[in-house]
Amino acid sequence: MKASRLVLLAVGAAALFAGAALAPRAWAHGDVQPQPVNTDGLAPLGEEWKEENPYRGDPKAIAIGASGYNQNCARCHGLEVISGGLAPDLRHLEKGKEGDEWFSQRVQGGAIINGMTKMPSFAGVISQEGLWAIRSYIESVHVDE
Repeated sequence: MKASRLVLLAVGAAALFAGAALAPRAWAHGDVQPQPVNTDGLAPLGEEWKEENPYRGDPKAIAIGASGYNQNCARCHGLEVISGGLAPDLRHLEKGKEGDEWFSQRVQGGAIINGMTKMPSFAGVISQEGLWAIRSYIESVHVDE
């Protein structure tokens, strides 16, 4: 009787170990590469990057930006822009031109801290229209500190 329990325990431990070894693959949350944003319905902005958000307050841009944010930003900055601590809580990003400048620098250049990429550059992957739509969404959920 004791030997059979030991065998069951050993089999169970092996199964648990195998499950733990596969866990990162089984529980991963999808492709972490930047995803393009469908900006149909937004006015085209051209090639030169705008200094201020041209879509500020536009309901269509906010809706498109919410989708783009969920596809590209939520995995680090949190669902509904509520950070879990991995990355800055963007609800506190300044509104207006000052916040636009910081946002523009980060989304175009990414963030490399101590030699590690903490945020990828979205330049060339997400259009200017898509990035400003995301900024519109972020600004729409702004909270003061």
